[in-house]
Amino acid sequence: MRHSRPLVLALLSISAAPLPAQLLGDQEARDQMKYDVQYLASDLLEGREAGTRGERMAGDYIVQKMASIGLMPYGDSATYRQAFTFAGQPVLGDKQVFQLGRERLEVGEQYFPLSFSGNGAVLATVARCGYGIQAPELGRDDFADIDLKGKCAAIAVGSPDGIHPHSKFVAYHDLRARAARAAELGAACVFFYNDDKAVDDPDPTLRAKAAALSVPVVFLKGDRHAELVRDGNPVSLTVTIDRPVSTAHNVVGLLDNGRPNVVVIGAHYDHLGFGDEGSLHRGEPAIHNGADDNASGVAVMLQLARDLSAMDEAKGNDYLFIAFSGEEKGLFGSNHWTKHPTVPLAELNYMINLDMVGRLDADSSIGINGVGTSPAWAELPRVQAGALHIKTTTSGIGPSDHTSFYLHDIPAIHFFTGTHSDYHKPGDDEDKINYDGMLRVTRYIESLITTLNDDGKLVFTKTQDADSASTPRFKVTLGVVPDYMYDGKGMRIDGVSEGKPAAAAGLKAGDVVVRLGALEVADMMGYMKALGQFSKGDTAKVVVLREGREVEAEVTF
Repeated sequence: MRHSRPLVLALLSISAAPLPAQLLGDQEARDQMKYDVQYLASDLLEGREAGTRGERMAGDYIVQKMASIGLMPYGDSATYRQAFTFAGQPVLGDKQVFQLGRERLEVGEQYFPLSFSGNGAVLATVARCGYGIQAPELGRDDFADIDLKGKCAAIAVGSPDGIHPHSKFVAYHDLRARAARAAELGAACVFFYNDDKAVDDPDPTLRAKAAALSVPVVFLKGDRHAELVRDGNPVSLTVTIDRPVSTAHNVVGLLDNGRPNVVVIGAHYDHLGFGDEGSLHRGEPAIHNGADDNASGVAVMLQLARDLSAMDEAKGNDYLFIAFSGEEKGLFGSNHWTKHPTVPLAELNYMINLDMVGRLDADSSIGINGVGTSPAWAELPRVQAGALHIKTTTSGIGPSDHTSFYLHDIPAIHFFTGTHSDYHKPGDDEDKINYDGMLRVTRYIESLITTLNDDGKLVFTKTQDADSASTPRFKVTLGVVPDYMYDGKGMRIDGVSEGKPAAAAGLKAGDVVVRLGALEVADMMGYMKALGQFSKGDTAKVVVLREGREVEAEVTF
C-alpha cells in the first residue's frame, strides 16, 4: 500500500466488498454510465450546488461507487472525502443605517451597501473627493489636500472624461479600488453617488467572490446628492453583511498498483443548483441538473476506474480518481486538493480532466485542451480508438480543473465534447446525453493510458500563453455561448441567451462573429480582445457570417 496508512483503516471505511475486477463489455459500460448520469442529474439532487444537501447526496453516491469498485479511500483521515470551505452567498444583516445630515435614508430604496463593503458602525462627516482618482502619471489627484482621517469619503462613480473604453482614466474606473484607496488614506467609510446620467449605477447584487474592505461602503441612489453631498455634513452609517462560510467535499479514491507514479483522473460533480451566479437562464429559479456539465464526466471517470482496475496493460501507474466540488464557483475543489494533496505532488505523473463529455456530435468532434503541457501528448493523434475527430489547444490554463494541476507543473489535459444551447441552463438534462459517444470517449482514454503505460514519468512543459496578464479582461457580455469546437475563422455562436445584447441585436446560433467594433475577430482570443474594448452602455457594430453571407447588426452592451 502507498505511504503509511494502515490497511485496516482503509478496509473499515469501505461499506461493501468490491466485486472481482473485470472489464465490462460495451453494453454493460453504457448501461452503468447511464445509471450514474440518471442519478446525478435527477431533480432529487437539486442541481448539486457546492455546499448543499444535493451536493452531499451526490458525494455519498460517488463514495459508494468508489467503494464498490475497490478504490482505497484517499481523502481526509482514511475516508473518501476531503473537506474544504468557501465563502457562501452573502446577505444583508438586520442592522442597516445611513443618515446624511438630518435625512434618514431607507436601505434598498434610497441606498444600498456595495458587495465589497466592510461591516461597521461609523459617525463621521462628509469629505467630497471628486471621482476618487489618484493618477499622478495623468496629473490628477482627487485626494490632494484632503485630510480623510475619520471622515466619510463621498465619491462620484464617473470619471473626468466619462466611463467608456477610450477614457484615459479607464485603469481607474474600478469602484472597489477607489474605495480601497480612500480607506488607505484614513477614511472611516465611503459612499458613492452618480451625478452623470451617461454612467450606470453600480450593481446592487451581493457576490460571494467580492473581497470585503475594512470600512463600510454604500451607494446613494437617485439625485439627492445635489443637496446631501456637502463637505462637513454629518454621517451615521452602519452596514452589516452576513458572509456565511460553506463546506464542500472532494471525493478521492486510489487504485493502488504499487507503482511509484500516480495518474490523476478527475471530474467535477457540482453544478449550479437553482441557478447560482453562473447561470445563463433568465426567468424564475429552476433546477439546473447539469447532465452534461458534469454528471457525464463523473460517469466516465467511474467507468475508467472500473476498467483500469481490470486492465493489466494499464498497471504501469497508480490511479487517483478525484470527484471535485466547487468547480462552478471557481475551481475551488481542485485548487484545494493541489494545495493540500493527499498524495505528494512529486509523485504525480499526469492529470486527465473530464468536463462535459456527454454530447459528442454527429461529426464525432472532441476537444482536448492542454496538449502543450507535455511533449508526450504528441501521442494523441496516434491513438486509434473511437474514431474521434480531435481538436486540440495547447494552453494549460482553462476554465476547468486541469488548470489547478498545470499551475503546479503537472502535465494536464482536458477532454470536452463542446458547448451547446443548454449550457448552464435548466435544459441540460439526462435525455440529451449521447451514451454511445461517452463510451467512445472512455475507450479512447483507455487506449491513451495504455499507450503511455510504459513511458515512465511525463515531462512537463509550460505553455506559451500561460501568462494570465495577457488574457483580456472585459466588463460586458455579448450573451452568447461560443462554439469551442469551431476551428474556422471567427467565433461561431453555439447559443444565444435571452434578454442579452446578442438576442436584442438578432444574432442567432450558428452565426460566426468576424468583426466586433473596430477589431477583426479571427478566433476566440480575437473575440475576447474585441470584447475587452467595451463598457456597459456602449454600442458597437458586429459583423457575422450567416449561411455564407455577411450580416451587420448593432449591439448595445
